[in-house]
Amino acid sequence: MKRLLLTVIVLSAAFTLAFAQEDSVVVNKDDVVVAKTFGYLSYDAVLKAMPSYAEAQKSYGDLKASYAKELERSETEFSKQFAEYVDGQKSFPENILLKRQKELQQLMEQSLKFKQEAQQLLEKAESELMQPVHQRLKEALYKVGMQKGYDYIINTDNNSHPFVNTEKGEDITAEVISAVSK
Repeated sequence: MKRLLLTVIVLSAAFTLAFAQEDSVVVNKDDVVVAKTFGYLSYDAVLKAMPSYAEAQKSYGDLKASYAKELERSETEFSKQFAEYVDGQKSFPENILLKRQKELQQLMEQSLKFKQEAQQLLEKAESELMQPVHQRLKEALYKVGMQKGYDYIINTDNNSHPFVNTEKGEDITAEVISAVSK
C-alpha cells in the first residue's frame, strides 16, 4: 500500500512538473517525461551575430588603424633621421654627432612610450566598446532563461562541455540570437 501511494505521489509530481513547464517538456522513447532544466549555447556565436558587436568591432578597428598610422609615421620619422645620421656620421663634428645621437635616443624612447600607451588605450577602448554588448547579451540570456524556466544556461564554447544531454537541455543559440537582434 505504501509503495502504491509513493508511486502515485511521484507520478503526480512528475505530471505537475510537466504541465508547469509545458514548453520545456519532452517525452523520450521510453515514454518518460523529462523536463528541460537547462539551456546551452555558443556564447561567441551569439556575440558575433549581434549588430552591436559588429559596430563595436568597426569602431575598435578604426581606432586601431589610426594608432597604427601614427606609429608608422613615427617610425618613418625615426628611420629618416637615422639614415641622415648614418650618412653624415663621418662628416659631422663630434658635438653635432652627439646631439643627433641624443635626438635619435629620444625619438626611440618616445616611440616605445607611444606604443605602450597606445596598447593600453586600445585595450581600454575595446573593453569600453564591448561592455554594453556583453550587458545586452547577459540581459537576453536572463530573459530567455527565465521564460524557459531553466536552472542554468551553459556556454559550450572552447569544448568546456564536451557532452550535453540533449534530453535534459536545449540548444538556445538561435533563440538568443533572435532576442539580441531585436
